[in-house]
Amino acid sequence: MRVVILEDNPILAEGLGLLLGNSGFEVIGVAGDATEFATLIDNDPPDIAVVDVRLPPTFTDEGLRAAIEARGKRPGLPVLVFSQYVEEVYAAELLASGSEGIGYLLKDRVSRVDEFLEAVRRVAAGGTVLDPEVVSQLMVKRNDPLDRLTPREREVLALMAEGLGNVAIAEKLVISEGAVHKHVGNVFLKLDLPPTDSGHRRVLAVLAHLGL
Repeated sequence: MRVVILEDNPILAEGLGLLLGNSGFEVIGVAGDATEFATLIDNDPPDIAVVDVRLPPTFTDEGLRAAIEARGKRPGLPVLVFSQYVEEVYAAELLASGSEGIGYLLKDRVSRVDEFLEAVRRVAAGGTVLDPEVVSQLMVKRNDPLDRLTPREREVLALMAEGLGNVAIAEKLVISEGAVHKHVGNVFLKLDLPPTDSGHRRVLAVLAHLGL
């Protein structure tokens, strides 16, 4: 699996490169700014890009904007944002850019290496992985179909937004897998999701949860 890293801190960039390289990934490029990142993506598209948010020259949202532009040129390009910050406006735009291959993790909240590596693999395979803090900051109060959900269905939807499957959700909530399956079905029904494959419907539900 081929990876491009966008990270301006040379120590963190080197660490990510070594971690991924030693875990079966092929790091084909490391960029320190948005321009270099765009060149790498154009010249040799990777299977996934791991990007930071705040980069030179302004250290605000360059990384997210670079990721959005990259997905604009190459729809479906898997992107895992790995940052200390939640930049709400561009994070929402990135999530709205497509329903597959998106992740947003906060550096300070990833406690295990295997969690990070699993997130990279999941996003590269077209999945969605969102830190709960990212979800909470992107959530907005509004009068919409989400109001139809029960508190338990909202819990299940929030865990779906983190990228968890039914078995993991059951373990997290200490309920049966059958109960989770029923709650997920209710979520699909109440959010008026189209009749398509369940994997895609889960992503649509996540996007609805985030108001996108």
